Amino acid sequence: MKKILLFLIAALTITVAGAKDIKTVVLTTTPPMHCEGCEKRIKDNIRFEKGVKKIETNVEQQTVTITYDADKTTVENLIKGFEKIKYVAREVNDGEQVKDTQEAQQCPNM
Repeated sequence: MKKILLFLIAALTITVAGAKDIKTVVLTTTPPMHCEGCEKRIKDNIRFEKGVKKIETNVEQQTVTITYDADKTTVENLIKGFEKIKYVAREVNDGEQVKDTQEAQQCPNM
């Protein structure tokens, strides 16, 4: 019984010590997302970037919200991932409203 208890305490200690640094960043893209094709292209490619845990896109608000493991990647690396699929991404500041100022014909999926 003591061995089991000691094992459980050791496992719990290792789990707590190995806790991941999970962060979230909100990005916007140029060209802006205009359709489901844009969303799919971003989700299908950025999910393979190292450390990405979750991706949410919002065409109406022109945002991509990424939850990632900060021990495995950085915001800069995530932004570089967008460059691979011909998007320029930048971090959205707190409270910033992103506006779609570009024409739909610039959508890379059209």
